[in-house]
Parts: sequence; C-alpha cells; structure tokens
Amino acid sequence: MEQIRHRWRDLPLRKALVVYITAAALLALVLCAVTAALCDLRVEKIYAAYPNTMEKYYLTNERGERLGEGAYIGTDAIPLSPEDQRTVDLLRALPTVTTPVWSALCILGAALLFYRNKLKRPLAELRLASEKISQNDLDFTVTIHSRDELGQLSASFETMRAALARNFSEMWRQMEERKRLNAAFAHDLRTPLTVLKGYNEMLQASGEEQTRTTAITMGQHIARLEQYVSTMSQLRRLEDTRPNCQPTALVPLAASLAESGEMVCTQAGKTFSLNDQATSPSLSLDGAFVAQVFGNLVANAARYAKNTVTLTLAETGDGLLLTVADDGPGFAPDTIEKATDPYFTGEKGSHFGLGLYICNNLCRHHDGWLKVENGPAGAKATAFFGTNAEIR
Repeated sequence: MEQIRHRWRDLPLRKALVVYITAAALLALVLCAVTAALCDLRVEKIYAAYPNTMEKYYLTNERGERLGEGAYIGTDAIPLSPEDQRTVDLLRALPTVTTPVWSALCILGAALLFYRNKLKRPLAELRLASEKISQNDLDFTVTIHSRDELGQLSASFETMRAALARNFSEMWRQMEERKRLNAAFAHDLRTPLTVLKGYNEMLQASGEEQTRTTAITMGQHIARLEQYVSTMSQLRRLEDTRPNCQPTALVPLAASLAESGEMVCTQAGKTFSLNDQATSPSLSLDGAFVAQVFGNLVANAARYAKNTVTLTLAETGDGLLLTVADDGPGFAPDTIEKATDPYFTGEKGSHFGLGLYICNNLCRHHDGWLKVENGPAGAKATAFFGTNAEIR
C-alpha cells in the first residue's frame, strides 16, 4: 500500500490530471445511470398504483392449458391523475437534465482534488521560499515531497537557495576582509606619514628658497594623504553604523536644518531658502542621519550654486523626503550615473568625492535611497529616509 502511495505521489502532473478526469467521468456515468434507474423505478410504482381494466387473453393447447403470460387486448388503461402525470413527466426528463449537472460536479470535484493533493502544498512552500529569498533570509530548507514537476521545481529552488547562501557567505567574508585590509592599510600609513610630516617641517625651515618651496609642495601632498587615510577610516565606521530611530518632531528638525543650511550658504556667499511641506508632527527617524546627509548635500550645493540653494521637506506614507536643489550648472551627462560612487569627483583638487557616497550609504541604512538628477535650474539631490528602519 505504501509503495502504491509513493508511486501515486510521484506521478507526473499531466498523467495525474488524466486519471482524475477519467475517474470523474466514470463517476458521472455511474451517477447518471443510478439516477435513470431510480426515476424508472419511481415511474413503475406510480403506474402500479392504478388498476388494470384491460382484458387479458391467453394461448392454450389442446388440453386447455394456458401458454405464456398472456396479453392485454382492447380497452386502454386508466389515465393518470394530473399530479401523477406531472410527476411522471418530471421523472422521465430528470435523467436528461442531471447528466450535465453530474458531469460538471464530478469534473469540478476532480479539479479541486487535483489541486489539493498535487498543487496546493508545493505551491504554498515555493511561495514562502520566494518571499524569504526576497528578504535575504536563506536560513531554511525547501522540502521536496515528490518527484513530479513541482518536486523537480522544489529541488531547483533548494539548489538555488543553497547557492545563494554560499555566495552570500562568501561575499560577506570578502567584505569583512576588505574592511580589515582598509583599516590595516589606513593604520599602517599613519606612522610613515607622521615621519614624512616631521621631515617636511624641517625642510620648510631651511634657509634655501628652493628647498622651502619644494617642502611646501610636499606638505600639501602629505596633507592630502592624511585626509585620504582619514576618509578611509570614516568610511569603515559608516558601513557599520545603523540608525537609532526615535519619534522626531519635524518642526524643530526643519528649523535646525534651515539654520545649518543658512550658515553654510552664507559662508559661500549664497542664499538659502526652506520649503517645508511636511504635515505630521513627528516621524520615526534618526535625526543625526538626516542632519549628516543634509550637511553633505547642502555643502555640495553651496559649492556649485550660482546664487540660491533650496531645501524642500516633504512627507510620504512611509518616510521623509529631503530635497536640496541649486541653480548651478548641474551634473554633466556622463558623470550623473557615477555621482554616488566612492572617490568619484568631476573636479580637481583636494575634494575626494565622498559626500554623495556617504549620503547614499546613510540613506540605505535608514531604509531609504538617494537620487541625484538635474532639475529645471541646476542640480537636485533627493534623500529618502524610511520610517521602517530598525528601531533600537
């Protein structure tokens, strides 16, 4: 019995569907035959309730013995009452009417049984597996119940899940290794830079003009290297930082951002304006994340703007939108896609191009995103901070 059950479970879907439909058709035929037989039996009982007034004649032999059952000849039987006649007509039409009904019910029952026995459980498990994979949750196993088409699909899902788990583990290992290497690189550079800085100061104190000029140039490059090492350490800390979301009042937050933006723009000789469109009294946010992102965005905007920098705060159903726009030249078409890459900058000098990269990381940690584009009058950067970020 167990072997039969296993063979039935492993039966391909197409063959299983044919078996279900065939069984449903046979059951429909049986039900139709039973219905017709019951109707005929009921009709006979109705006719048997009426006495027979016809004369019955028999064949006899030469000795006068009756042969056979005889036959009625002559007078018609007593007519049925109107009620019985309607009943007889209904019983005679019922087999014809119930044939498609039985057929439809049996086919529907076969389809439901086929879905419940062959499709429901595997599909539910595959749907749950796809949801977990979409959430980066790979700590589960796809159960394989059969060797039919859905069983093979489940096996493929399990293979994919195992491969993703291995790849994620390897990627995480490589990321941690990269972090450690960057930290070690930044740490090891500090000592020789300190030594070089000391010698450079000695050279700058030299009495020879050429030596002092060369030392000053060297000092600028040493300072740039020190800044580079500092940014490497800062990036490592940012990658490990997670938001501490708390109910944050939006009016004081907007006022604080406006004060900071006014200060940065005034120092750059630009005008700052605030467009506060948020309506809720508070949202679940990490104010430090919002302030740091705004600080980087407004610094970039003040550096490139001609006259005006505008901050727009807007509220969505699941977070806060912070948009900083300027009236400068905007992003070059060939650089806008790379604007959030680390160490990418479209200008020469001491600027390392980490501002937008840091903003992008902070937004992602806050269950949000960063979008840079060219607006009607210049560049525009929009940061979204989701309120679904982890609250700690």
